[in-house]
Amino acid sequence: MDDAPRTPAAPGPLASFARFVALGGGVGLLSSGAVALLAERLPWALANALITVVSTLLCTELHARFTFGSGRRAGWRRHWQSAGSAAAAYGVTCAAMFVLHLVQSSPGMLTEQFVYLSASGLAGLARFLLLRLYVFATGSDRAATTGSRQLQRLQGVLEAPATVGTLGQRQFALASN
Repeated sequence: MDDAPRTPAAPGPLASFARFVALGGGVGLLSSGAVALLAERLPWALANALITVVSTLLCTELHARFTFGSGRRAGWRRHWQSAGSAAAAYGVTCAAMFVLHLVQSSPGMLTEQFVYLSASGLAGLARFLLLRLYVFATGSDRAATTGSRQLQRLQGVLEAPATVGTLGQRQFALASN
Protein backbone atom coordinates (compact mmCIF):
# COMPACT_ATOMS: atom_id res chain seq x y z
CA MET A 1 0.00 0.00 0.00
CA ASP A 2 1.25 3.49 -0.84
CA ASP A 3 1.75 5.74 2.21
CA ALA A 4 2.58 8.87 0.16
CA PRO A 5 0.36 11.86 0.91
CA ARG A 6 -2.49 12.13 -1.54
CA THR A 7 -3.31 15.34 -3.37
CA PRO A 8 -7.05 15.94 -3.47
CA ALA A 9 -8.61 15.80 -6.90
CA ALA A 10 -8.94 19.21 -8.51
CA PRO A 11 -12.54 20.41 -8.67
CA GLY A 12 -14.20 20.83 -12.03
CA PRO A 13 -14.49 24.21 -13.76
CA LEU A 14 -17.92 25.06 -12.34
CA ALA A 15 -16.97 24.13 -8.78
CA SER A 16 -13.72 26.09 -9.12
CA PHE A 17 -15.60 29.08 -10.46
CA ALA A 18 -18.13 28.94 -7.61
CA ARG A 19 -15.30 28.80 -5.07
CA PHE A 20 -13.43 31.57 -6.89
CA VAL A 21 -16.50 33.81 -6.77
CA ALA A 22 -17.23 33.03 -3.11
CA LEU A 23 -13.67 33.42 -1.84
CA GLY A 24 -12.35 36.03 -4.27
CA GLY A 25 -15.63 37.93 -4.32
CA GLY A 26 -15.82 37.93 -0.53
CA VAL A 27 -12.30 39.27 -0.23
CA GLY A 28 -13.09 41.72 -3.05
CA LEU A 29 -16.11 43.11 -1.22
CA LEU A 30 -14.09 43.53 1.95
CA SER A 31 -11.31 45.12 -0.10
CA SER A 32 -13.64 47.63 -1.72
CA GLY A 33 -14.74 48.83 1.71
CA ALA A 34 -11.14 48.94 2.89
CA VAL A 35 -10.10 50.97 -0.18
CA ALA A 36 -12.92 53.46 0.45
CA LEU A 37 -11.91 53.86 4.10
CA LEU A 38 -8.20 54.08 3.35
CA ALA A 39 -8.80 56.54 0.47
CA GLU A 40 -10.08 59.06 3.03
CA ARG A 41 -6.51 59.29 4.39
CA LEU A 42 -4.37 58.42 1.32
CA PRO A 43 -4.59 59.08 -2.40
CA TRP A 44 -7.01 56.58 -3.94
CA ALA A 45 -4.40 54.92 -6.18
CA LEU A 46 -2.09 54.31 -3.19
CA ALA A 47 -4.96 52.97 -1.07
CA ASN A 48 -5.96 50.67 -3.94
CA ALA A 49 -2.36 49.48 -4.37
CA LEU A 50 -1.97 48.62 -0.67
CA ILE A 51 -5.28 46.78 -0.50
CA THR A 52 -4.53 44.99 -3.79
CA VAL A 53 -1.23 43.64 -2.41
CA VAL A 54 -2.82 42.36 0.81
CA SER A 55 -5.90 40.91 -0.88
CA THR A 56 -3.79 39.24 -3.60
CA LEU A 57 -1.63 37.47 -1.02
CA LEU A 58 -4.73 36.31 0.86
CA CYS A 59 -6.63 35.24 -2.27
CA THR A 60 -3.67 33.36 -3.74
CA GLU A 61 -3.45 31.27 -0.57
CA LEU A 62 -7.21 30.69 -0.51
CA HIS A 63 -7.27 29.75 -4.20
CA ALA A 64 -4.32 27.39 -3.82
CA ARG A 65 -5.86 25.60 -0.86
CA PHE A 66 -9.57 25.60 -1.71
CA THR A 67 -10.53 26.99 -5.13
CA PHE A 68 -8.24 24.93 -7.35
CA GLY A 69 -7.85 21.96 -5.03
CA SER A 70 -4.13 21.71 -4.28
CA GLY A 71 -4.83 21.61 -0.53
CA ARG A 72 -1.49 23.21 0.30
CA ARG A 73 0.28 26.58 0.30
CA ALA A 74 0.72 28.45 -2.95
CA GLY A 75 4.50 28.87 -2.98
CA TRP A 76 6.49 31.79 -4.35
CA ARG A 77 6.09 30.91 -8.05
CA ARG A 78 2.31 30.96 -7.84
CA HIS A 79 2.34 34.14 -5.73
CA TRP A 80 4.43 35.93 -8.38
CA GLN A 81 2.23 34.68 -11.20
CA SER A 82 -0.89 35.69 -9.33
CA ALA A 83 0.67 39.08 -8.59
CA GLY A 84 1.06 39.66 -12.32
CA SER A 85 -2.63 39.09 -12.92
CA ALA A 86 -3.46 41.24 -9.89
CA ALA A 87 -1.31 44.05 -11.29
CA ALA A 88 -3.37 43.93 -14.48
CA ALA A 89 -6.58 43.97 -12.40
CA TYR A 90 -5.21 46.94 -10.46
CA GLY A 91 -4.65 48.73 -13.77
CA VAL A 92 -8.23 48.00 -14.84
CA THR A 93 -9.73 49.32 -11.58
CA CYS A 94 -7.54 52.44 -11.67
CA ALA A 95 -8.46 53.10 -15.32
CA ALA A 96 -12.16 52.68 -14.53
CA MET A 97 -11.92 55.12 -11.63
CA PHE A 98 -9.90 57.56 -13.75
CA VAL A 99 -12.57 57.50 -16.47
CA LEU A 100 -15.31 57.92 -13.86
CA HIS A 101 -13.62 61.03 -12.50
CA LEU A 102 -13.18 62.39 -16.03
CA VAL A 103 -16.89 61.95 -16.73
CA GLN A 104 -18.11 63.06 -13.31
CA SER A 105 -15.89 65.44 -11.32
CA SER A 106 -17.09 64.41 -7.85
CA PRO A 107 -19.06 61.15 -7.91
CA GLY A 108 -20.70 59.83 -4.77
CA MET A 109 -19.31 56.91 -2.83
CA LEU A 110 -22.05 54.57 -4.16
CA THR A 111 -21.17 55.47 -7.76
CA GLU A 112 -17.47 54.91 -7.04
CA GLN A 113 -18.25 51.55 -5.43
CA PHE A 114 -20.40 50.50 -8.39
CA VAL A 115 -17.68 51.38 -10.89
CA TYR A 116 -14.93 49.84 -8.76
CA LEU A 117 -16.84 46.58 -8.19
CA SER A 118 -17.84 46.35 -11.86
CA ALA A 119 -14.24 46.78 -12.99
CA SER A 120 -13.10 44.31 -10.31
CA GLY A 121 -15.68 41.78 -11.49
CA LEU A 122 -14.53 41.97 -15.11
CA ALA A 123 -10.90 41.74 -14.07
CA GLY A 124 -11.83 38.84 -11.78
CA LEU A 125 -13.26 36.83 -14.68
CA ALA A 126 -10.02 37.26 -16.60
CA ARG A 127 -8.02 36.34 -13.50
CA PHE A 128 -10.07 33.17 -12.98
CA LEU A 129 -9.26 31.98 -16.48
CA LEU A 130 -5.58 32.80 -16.09
CA LEU A 131 -5.30 31.17 -12.67
CA ARG A 132 -7.25 28.06 -13.68
CA LEU A 133 -5.58 27.52 -17.05
CA TYR A 134 -2.05 28.57 -16.21
CA VAL A 135 -1.07 29.29 -12.60
CA PHE A 136 -2.82 26.37 -10.87
CA ALA A 137 -3.05 24.02 -13.88
CA THR A 138 -0.06 21.90 -12.78
CA GLY A 139 -2.05 20.34 -9.93
CA SER A 140 -4.73 18.92 -12.24
CA ASP A 141 -2.13 17.94 -14.83
CA ARG A 142 -0.24 16.05 -12.12
CA ALA A 143 -3.42 14.24 -11.06
CA ALA A 144 -4.18 13.26 -14.66
CA THR A 145 -0.63 11.95 -15.11
CA THR A 146 -0.90 9.90 -11.92
CA GLY A 147 -4.20 8.44 -13.11
CA SER A 148 -2.75 7.38 -16.46
CA ARG A 149 0.24 5.76 -14.72
CA GLN A 150 -2.13 3.72 -12.55
CA LEU A 151 -4.08 2.66 -15.64
CA GLN A 152 -0.85 1.51 -17.32
CA ARG A 153 0.07 -0.55 -14.23
CA LEU A 154 -3.39 -2.12 -14.25
CA GLN A 155 -3.05 -3.04 -17.93
CA GLY A 156 0.39 -4.55 -17.28
CA VAL A 157 -0.90 -6.72 -14.43
CA LEU A 158 -3.94 -7.89 -16.38
CA GLU A 159 -1.87 -8.66 -19.50
CA ALA A 160 0.77 -10.62 -17.55
CA PRO A 161 1.22 -14.18 -18.84
CA ALA A 162 -0.66 -16.88 -16.97
CA THR A 163 2.64 -18.50 -16.00
CA VAL A 164 3.52 -15.51 -13.77
CA GLY A 165 1.27 -16.73 -11.01
CA THR A 166 -2.22 -17.50 -9.94
CA LEU A 167 -5.12 -15.07 -10.02
CA GLY A 168 -4.65 -14.46 -6.28
CA GLN A 169 -1.01 -13.46 -6.85
CA ARG A 170 -2.02 -11.06 -9.64
CA GLN A 171 -4.68 -9.50 -7.40
CA PHE A 172 -2.01 -9.03 -4.70
CA ALA A 173 0.35 -7.46 -7.27
CA LEU A 174 -2.42 -5.09 -8.38
CA ALA A 175 -3.19 -4.09 -4.79
CA SER A 176 0.47 -3.45 -3.98
CA ASN A 177 0.92 -1.13 -7.01
